[in-house]
Amino acid sequence: MPVRAEPVGLSGDDAHAVDQLRAASERILEECGKVIVGQQDVMELLLIALLAQGHALLVGVPGLAKTLMIRTLADSMNLTFNRVQFTPDLIPTDITGTRMIEDDPETHRPVFKFLPGPLFANVVLADEVNRTPPKTQSALLEAMQEKQVTVAGVRHQLPDPFFVLATQNPIEQEGTYPLPEAQQDRFMFTVNVGYPNEEEEFRIIEATTSAVRSQPQRVVGREELVAMQRLVRKLRAVAIVNPDADAGRTPTRSCESSSRSSRREPPSNTNEDSPNPHKRAI
Repeated sequence: MPVRAEPVGLSGDDAHAVDQLRAASERILEECGKVIVGQQDVMELLLIALLAQGHALLVGVPGLAKTLMIRTLADSMNLTFNRVQFTPDLIPTDITGTRMIEDDPETHRPVFKFLPGPLFANVVLADEVNRTPPKTQSALLEAMQEKQVTVAGVRHQLPDPFFVLATQNPIEQEGTYPLPEAQQDRFMFTVNVGYPNEEEEFRIIEATTSAVRSQPQRVVGREELVAMQRLVRKLRAVAIVNPDADAGRTPTRSCESSSRSSRREPPSNTNEDSPNPHKRAI
């Protein structure tokens, strides 16, 4: 499914920029296709999440090139990339950074210096995020939501753009800490990565047993990507309108109504049916 964006309600310059965004997106996917065999739908969803300033959760067994996917995507846009292997003994400062004591060269007195952790990169791969305790997961979620980390009461801004790709292994669940549904909402997409077909597996064997290694060419830079993200924010939501909906309703309103109809409401604060007033919640 090709990347498409409709220039609805934009100026002439912005509409031209949308055409450039579409062309750049197709070139990025083309460059990634030089390295990644198959998985076109997965790569497109990752690119959409990145352009929409969201994050993605990949679900798949080991050995499906999930790390190579995100590294190739970062290389095609000249972005910094860090990979963190989440383990049960990982603590928040292992990913956010920590403070070290060093001597000030001028005063020769001990001072604290902040050493950034692996989260200080444009693209971060959180591998097997469900294998680390909730405290470390919360530190990652703060970085995803606020684009900052807090160490020793001091806030540190993360680089822009900032994109987190987390992975989960759906097979081995023993000794894991599954993400609650509320925390999964921090991710724009949950993407299931499947096995390649027979023809793709043959191409993978050819690629991995060859002395030639394909490398993606840089399509856009960091500043260009930030401009593309800002342009995406200007686009009005274009959705498939429910045929049974009123003709005068806009696609955005229909999308909002569909979301409300599937929403699970929290329990009421009062219990009007209870005959005992002491059982009513205050």
